[in-house]
Amino acid sequence: MLTGFQNIGKIPELKRRIGVTFLLLAVYRIGAHIPTPGVNNQALAAFFKAAEGTLLGLFDMFSGGALSQLSVFALGIMPYISASIILQLLTVVIPHLERLSKEGEAGRRKITQYTRYGTVVLSLIQGFGISVGLEGMTGPGGEMVVLFPGWGFRIITVITLTAGTAFIMWLGEQITEKGIGNGISLIIFAGIVAGIPNALESTVRLFKAGEMSLFIIVFLTAMMVLVVAFIIYVERGQRRIPVQYAKRVVGRRVYGGQNTHIPLKINTSGVIPPIFASSLIMFPATVANFFKDVPWLQSFANALSPGHWVYLLLYVGFIIFFCFFYTAIVFNPLDVADNMKKYGGFIPGIRPGRPTAEYIERVLERVTLGGAIYVSAVCVLPTVLIQRFSVPFYFGGTALLIVIGVAMDTLSQIEAHMLSRHYEGFLKGGRLRGRR
Repeated sequence: MLTGFQNIGKIPELKRRIGVTFLLLAVYRIGAHIPTPGVNNQALAAFFKAAEGTLLGLFDMFSGGALSQLSVFALGIMPYISASIILQLLTVVIPHLERLSKEGEAGRRKITQYTRYGTVVLSLIQGFGISVGLEGMTGPGGEMVVLFPGWGFRIITVITLTAGTAFIMWLGEQITEKGIGNGISLIIFAGIVAGIPNALESTVRLFKAGEMSLFIIVFLTAMMVLVVAFIIYVERGQRRIPVQYAKRVVGRRVYGGQNTHIPLKINTSGVIPPIFASSLIMFPATVANFFKDVPWLQSFANALSPGHWVYLLLYVGFIIFFCFFYTAIVFNPLDVADNMKKYGGFIPGIRPGRPTAEYIERVLERVTLGGAIYVSAVCVLPTVLIQRFSVPFYFGGTALLIVIGVAMDTLSQIEAHMLSRHYEGFLKGGRLRGRR
């Protein structure tokens, strides 16, 4: 791998792309520390410390701590992701969007334009909700989080946060076009990784205070390495269905006759199921933070807080549901079977047409069930570590899946650039395969 990094400097285009990527990510991290005017940052930080484990804490993690500081990038890239997911789901039910998705590059540009509009709308709504919610927040000493509440503060906050999200969206598109890797994914990656120094600092502080032994630290480190290796192994895992194509004679030429396969990923849905599940379950806990004077709402929110058996049961159930739901949206066995039949392809031992579609669907359901169990186990891991070993940070869950997946995809793209110019990649024994 060290040899691979040394060869990067020999490719001017790749060197320039990596430099642009780091520069734009640095701009993003600088903007994450520019505060929005009219906020008591100390009182806000104390409030977010007490709100860990809620949806606010989840969003703060994805924004790299920008939400707890209410910086200009406080909303992060989550509105863009939400708009993208909503449009993907609407593509199934709205014929116009379905036609656009099949029109190639022109259709994709149109869908991207709709996604930008949706991002701005969601940013306006979320920005207004945050501004109103902040006016009712108080720190541990009773001090107000908002220094000058009113419509002036709300308008400034909405404009600032919406402009920040639009700028992040532009940064992500520039990274994708002029840098290396997927820009949106790398921005999320940078926000999550930015919390690692604080996690290490908390661990060292607990060790010096005698609250965490050296044996526990070594054990957790070894387990983390094994978990990362396991996630990489599963994310690269595929169930390959063999496919054969019959030979066709056209004039004097013979077409077809080759053997190939249909790759079914173990985790087809990626990180979408845990994101949706977390949003649905943690929403009551987040609402309860704004209505602390309602006892029954507090009790209901406590039952849905991380660590409670009701939370774990619903969390796993929602993850499994969304794994199957999203897989059914992005992969249609009937279309695959029809295309195979059209070009003379068949699965050995299975008749073409509907029997082939039923066979693929049956295999896909089994693979998806295994992937759903795997995603559930990884997402429940942070709760177990915090409760059993008093780990002062989250390890696992959606954040870990995103970090590993983005790192694999980015390294795959770097290696593709190097292999196209006859340089060795990062692995001499074989190519590095990403998630896609």
